[in-house]
Amino acid sequence: MMATAPAFWQRKGWRAVALLPLSGLFLLLSSLRRLAYRVGLLASQSAPVPVVVVGNVAVGGSGKTPVVIWLAEQLTLHGMRPGIISRGYGGQGEGVRCLSPDASALEAGDEPVLMARRTGCPVAVGRDRPAAARALCAAHPAVDVIISDDGLQHYALGRAAEIVVVDERVLGNGWCLPAGPQREPVARIGAADLALLHGPCSAALAARLGDVPQAPMRLAGDRLVSLGDPAASVPATDFAGRTVHAVAGIGRPQRFFDQLAGMGLTVIAHPFPDHHAFTPADLAFDDGLPTILTEKDAVKCAPFAPDNTWVFPVRASIPDAALQPILEKLSRHGRQAA
Repeated sequence: MMATAPAFWQRKGWRAVALLPLSGLFLLLSSLRRLAYRVGLLASQSAPVPVVVVGNVAVGGSGKTPVVIWLAEQLTLHGMRPGIISRGYGGQGEGVRCLSPDASALEAGDEPVLMARRTGCPVAVGRDRPAAARALCAAHPAVDVIISDDGLQHYALGRAAEIVVVDERVLGNGWCLPAGPQREPVARIGAADLALLHGPCSAALAARLGDVPQAPMRLAGDRLVSLGDPAASVPATDFAGRTVHAVAGIGRPQRFFDQLAGMGLTVIAHPFPDHHAFTPADLAFDDGLPTILTEKDAVKCAPFAPDNTWVFPVRASIPDAALQPILEKLSRHGRQAA
């Protein structure tokens, strides 16, 4: 679960039970809203090009950002020219805007800046997803497919395909907000075009996913990169047996700490809330030990991080065949548009 998630979301205790009436109301309203879009009472807006949504059904870090990066790279390899739209959480900019090459995380948010740097794709941010899609296509006419980061519940934007990232540990007690962490029931995943299973998946959960195409994913990484000199990198195992400060302001910091510990590092863990606005004081340990950051946090901390700071990049490791259902939907969408 994310660092700021209530502990009672993990179990069906009395606090969660007390909130079940509100969860029932939340579920009713969210279901009616989705139905209203499906039957046309509320209008979804089409983007100028097909949209692939990457999202999840629960609050918290399930690994969506690495999946967006993976999808952008895969679509590029298949001859497409993807662009990315994102809410821009953590950014202070207003309205809809396309990122410049030197955009700061303070302005646009940490995840959009990371995705732009890792993929080289055009990125637009804004609360209004349809407006962000239009602005992206207007600024970058070559874009022929849009990836919407964390847009599963943004039904105002029409989509050609949906990818749901499923981390069973993030699903908690299985109840909807506010009694649990879920934005929609697990059954919603069955309506998607692809479910990516991040980590173990129990038989009970697998049975609830229905016939949706499924594929495993994991976050893979094996090198540390110097924040001050990106050309300098070493195998992470070079730090085995050493004590390090590990700093993470992501949805699930413990996953980052565990990954480092699994490679033999002795971790002093410093968890922060997702999208935390870091300051120099957050990294002022003054003991000479190395500091290791996630990529997402590094884009914010680069201006003031100490010299002995390293970044641990990870990538989504997903079987190539997982892309096939998405390619088929995009192909059918193209034929319909023609």
